[in-house]
Amino acid sequence: MLYHASGEIVIYPEIRISKYPKDFSWGFYCTNNYKQAERWARRNRGTPTINSYVYVENNDLKILRFDKMNDEWLDFIARCRSKKTHDYDIVEGPMANDTVWNYVNDFLDGSIPRSVFWELAKFRHPTHQMSFHTLRALECLTFEGSEVANE
Repeated sequence: MLYHASGEIVIYPEIRISKYPKDFSWGFYCTNNYKQAERWARRNRGTPTINSYVYVENNDLKILRFDKMNDEWLDFIARCRSKKTHDYDIVEGPMANDTVWNYVNDFLDGSIPRSVFWELAKFRHPTHQMSFHTLRALECLTFEGSEVANE
């Protein structure tokens, strides 16, 4: 089961290009962590809604997985946040929490070197994210239902 935080019910997921790309570029983002989805839903405008999807992996898709935060993960995020695209259908891995997010931004703008980033981030526990970047990837998701996040 995967969860998508929103300000509304999202029966049909879609990929939207916004002004700023996220960690793994533009895509439809989900998590396997319900509590995380609940926290993110409260940040949205509208009704804080947690949408649930059954995910069935398609082995014909190009999938990139990061098991942990490492240099490859950090470099990938750096490329994506600088609006460079990739050819993966799905990307899965750690999502930086708010504190680590700030460290990533400091690394990207050159305020801190890589070594300082890892020193600051080492005691932080990232959460999970899975991003869908193509229509074929979105076909792996089946809407199961939604609920309003507890206030």
